Amino acid sequence: QVQFVESGGGLVQPGGSLRLSCAASGHSFSGYVMGWYRQSPGKQRESVATITTRGITNYADSVKGRFTISRDNAKNTVYLQMSSLKPEDTAVYYCNLSWTNYNFWGQGTQVTVSS
Repeated sequence: QVQFVESGGGLVQPGGSLRLSCAASGHSFSGYVMGWYRQSPGKQRESVATITTRGITNYADSVKGRFTISRDNAKNTVYLQMSSLKPEDTAVYYCNLSWTNYNFWGQGTQVTVSS
């Protein structure tokens, strides 16, 4: 059973920054993708950013240039550095591990951008 420890969410003013981290354990997969998704009330969960084992990244258009995803393979940890945050970034952010047809999800961490 894959387990996640997420941290770093909270309340921040518009224009501010936050860093999310997610450590995964309980698996022995290789070549898996890790990423961050988010969901706000009344909306579907959407992909924010993903990163492969080799460091290939993909970003949603809405966060390009503001968010940076990175990972430490030795620690099975993925990070999301969020800058220039906007109120529309407010959501629950979920860590994801994807391997072949399997998807595993963290419990989510709330990010609120408000003055």
